[in-house]
Amino acid sequence: MKTAKILVVDDDPQLRRVMKAALTKQGYIIGDARSGEAALEKLRDERYDLVILDRNMPGMGGIEACRSMREHSDMGIIMLTVRKTEEEKIEALDAGADDYITKPFSMPELLARIRANLRRAPLATRQGSNLITFDQVQVDLDTHHVSIQGRDVRLTPKQFEVLNYLIANPNVSIPHAKILQAVWGPDYGGEVEYLHVLVNQLRKRIEPDPSKPRYILTEPWFGYRFQLPLSKT
Repeated sequence: MKTAKILVVDDDPQLRRVMKAALTKQGYIIGDARSGEAALEKLRDERYDLVILDRNMPGMGGIEACRSMREHSDMGIIMLTVRKTEEEKIEALDAGADDYITKPFSMPELLARIRANLRRAPLATRQGSNLITFDQVQVDLDTHHVSIQGRDVRLTPKQFEVLNYLIANPNVSIPHAKILQAVWGPDYGGEVEYLHVLVNQLRKRIEPDPSKPRYILTEPWFGYRFQLPLSKT
């Protein structure tokens, strides 16, 4: 596997230096930026595998920068936040972040999050065709391509991984923790808000009426179930 390139974006120069030194020691190739604007400029010139993005910065904040990055890239994004409020978590995930970590954090914790987000979840395999069609939706599990009536639907890697896992286990109620561990890794399980946000995003993209989901169904206090419609003959 090639060495991962990570962009550290934070307005605190001391924190950038510390993270750059620690991550370089782990073998990563590190770039850094002091603002959202500077980060976007770097990303126009270089390709990175992961961005560690501070939420609270002068000028373009982390949320706005994250949304802009997501318009053009599928790289992993870890958001740094000071407060651990539910609203901030949801806002970060809804902007397109794959994960978040609260300041102050330990370096082992950050390294674990980095490893988890650089490791793409292995796609669940199905017997038979990997081209799944239900109603007007078509999902190609090989190319990660989703379309509705021939119109492309863009998903982030995490959104696709969640959808793929649910599709691979149709008509089965799956606990939150099992989905989290399958998609994010074995160290996850309690981050139910991750799933709430991603499932909400998926419903907006593939459901005819997101407020009355037909495919991705909620099992209250338990998890989710992908209702695969019966083929019409």
